[in-house]
Amino acid sequence: MSSRVTPAEGRRVFVDKQSPKAYHALAQTSQAVRAVAAEAGIGRALVELINLRVSQINGCAYCLDVHTRAALRAGETTQRLGVLAAWRDTELFTATERAALALAEVTTELSDADARDAAYDAARQVLTDDQISAVIWVAVTINAFNRVSILSRHPVRPGHGDGAGTAAR
Repeated sequence: MSSRVTPAEGRRVFVDKQSPKAYHALAQTSQAVRAVAAEAGIGRALVELINLRVSQINGCAYCLDVHTRAALRAGETTQRLGVLAAWRDTELFTATERAALALAEVTTELSDADARDAAYDAARQVLTDDQISAVIWVAVTINAFNRVSILSRHPVRPGHGDGAGTAAR
């Protein structure tokens, strides 16, 4: 495999490294959002499911790598992680998880108003106001991280899938 850098790769800026104050603010927001989620009763495993589902939609390889490892550490199973992209077609997710995933998807895709209303109405059936707010904030935050990583082309390095290393967020 060639180590030659293509013109497109050579122009990429790791915006987190180029503008560390902005990235630090985003990281602090992420910490605050995790705290809000915990206070609302949204456990770390569900936060990681949201992070993964949003990252799947956005196609962020780096965040998928980071949050798969984080989800496993939070107690998620490989079976549930393996079917997350098709969560609607399984019975492996609770009503709370399903509502949170649907709300995270419409937060990410900003679907038509009817789809947003349907997801929000479904969430209202099982989530508290604090939980709805927390889910939306988790989705907003991982969407921001996805954009930083995708536009910077953060690499996924071999060896991280073996459980080594720590999550960046």
